[in-house]
Amino acid sequence: MNITTVNVGQGALAIVRHNKEALIVDSSIPPSTVQNVAHVKQILAAALKGHYVKGLILTGLDSDHTDVIGASIILQKYRPDWVVYPGCHKETLEATLFFKLVDEQVDDRRDSARPLTRIGVRLDKLPSRRLTGLSQNFDFELFSPHVDDMTSSNNSSIVLKITGIGAGGFSYLITGDTETDRWKVISDLFGSSLKSHVLAAAHHGSINGVHAASLLQIEPHTVHISAGIDNQYGHPHPAALRAYKLVAKEVFATSMNGGVSILTQPGQRELSTTLIPHSV
Repeated sequence: MNITTVNVGQGALAIVRHNKEALIVDSSIPPSTVQNVAHVKQILAAALKGHYVKGLILTGLDSDHTDVIGASIILQKYRPDWVVYPGCHKETLEATLFFKLVDEQVDDRRDSARPLTRIGVRLDKLPSRRLTGLSQNFDFELFSPHVDDMTSSNNSSIVLKITGIGAGGFSYLITGDTETDRWKVISDLFGSSLKSHVLAAAHHGSINGVHAASLLQIEPHTVHISAGIDNQYGHPHPAALRAYKLVAKEVFATSMNGGVSILTQPGQRELSTTLIPHSV
């Protein structure tokens, strides 16, 4: 199993691979230039070569996680079997465009050998936190969202543990833009079930995405932070970095070293991370 957090600036896009199957998490593509779009297309093509793209998971429906251009590239070129997204969201232009795109793709593929299934998830609407029937190579355990705490689009984010099944597999907790108040509830409800080898830092390394008890329960070996170089929000926040470094052996951000993508995979004794330099 391996995870690539792609350098897409102040957004999110990750690729998870295991046993020739792949998942894509979020669909952000850096704005402004054709070169940026071409760069992300090249990374996707290289990482997904020889892999079956099983699904697309969108942790949130704001534009930094669900970019319609990126989602269109993924849905049309890689034709995942399913797309998972939060079962509650605010009405934004990006969300409207995304659902229009998904409707079109469902219709286009209805009679094909690979129809597209759309899955909105909410804890209070599901019989189990275990999402089944999605893959033979990954397990999925859902922690959020729940209608009681959907106080904002950030707190409607998906928090989901993805675990590779069998040899070489490990666990990866994706978190979207989940904020501290929602983390408190998640921590109180689920405790040590949150424990994961790799953590995608919430809210691009914002201090508003840090909750001490949750971090102690997650107990990650490695943290990936997706943040833009010199972004206007100051992400990752210095206090957030300190908190992550107290609980994790390794902490990396895509804004490091002039811009990097982050590749984590099993090493000889523990997880090993490679930084892939480039700029966007």
